[in-house]
Amino acid sequence: MRSDETGRPAAAEPTDPDVDLHDREQRRELRRSHHGVLMVIAVGGSLGAVARFGAAQVWPTAAGGFPWTTLAVNASGCLVIGIFLVAVTEVFSAHALLRPFFGTGVLGGFTTFSTYCGDIERLVTHGRAGSALTYLTATVVAAVVAVTVGAWSTRRILAKWSES
Repeated sequence: MRSDETGRPAAAEPTDPDVDLHDREQRRELRRSHHGVLMVIAVGGSLGAVARFGAAQVWPTAAGGFPWTTLAVNASGCLVIGIFLVAVTEVFSAHALLRPFFGTGVLGGFTTFSTYCGDIERLVTHGRAGSALTYLTATVVAAVVAVTVGAWSTRRILAKWSES
């Protein structure tokens, strides 16, 4: 077992290189800051999940049917995350809790890769393995393309905007 310069066992991976976990005050500060982040992620995740549930209620998928709604929700959420991350990391100075709230919370709750896996299982259970494989592939491709298009388009729009 490795040890640090004080002779105490060293952690395999540091949680934060700027925080000395042996210092009581720094541990308290770390706990306080994490509680706020966890709270905004939870609130954002709840809002995103409600929005996803609403989409599923408006555009329900028949049992054994192709899950177009989940595919559309995941692709649109990935498009928005591409736009959002470019905006808050490359253009605007955002509050420290905005990314966890909206990026991780709202969009994490809205995009639903757990439902995606459940949809694949349902398609296979209903004897539609080919559709399940198509859906599995289409969702991943759509998600990657959407986030790329969102980021690329946002950069282009902002570049043109800054020229004028």
